[in-house]
Amino acid sequence: MKTFKMLSFDLFSEGQIKKIPLIDGIIINQENSHQMWILELFTSSEYHEFFNELRRADAILEARAIISLPDNEPAPFSVVVHSISEIGDHISVLLKGRLKAQRKKYAELLLSQLLEGGLRNDELLEAFERGMRERPSLKERNEKLEQQDGKSNFL
Repeated sequence: MKTFKMLSFDLFSEGQIKKIPLIDGIIINQENSHQMWILELFTSSEYHEFFNELRRADAILEARAIISLPDNEPAPFSVVVHSISEIGDHISVLLKGRLKAQRKKYAELLLSQLLEGGLRNDELLEAFERGMRERPSLKERNEKLEQQDGKSNFL
């Protein structure tokens, strides 16, 4: 097994990106035949009911996490909420799932979208640098997520 530091975590919910602020987080690659990953989020207890509803619904969630270094590209996951534990005024949320294969890199998708928007020269460079820093949701990525259907076999 390999363990990584999680720096940020976003969920795709109802067509929107929900940023979950982390106090701390880890990601564990179980390196097993099922290619399962465990994500543990340590966050504010204000998210307890939100994650509890997702757990009760047994919903498969599309998520992305930045691992190890802030400049790393967000890693896409399909996960389910496995458990929620209260720890003082905070909660620990355990998610299990799989790392999704990405066909294109985030930078390529961002650049393509900016070019489609007609940006050129300095405007293009400025928007690209801002996009790489802020990592906004991209149209093509959201369209791909909306086209996916069915549930996978999760633990």
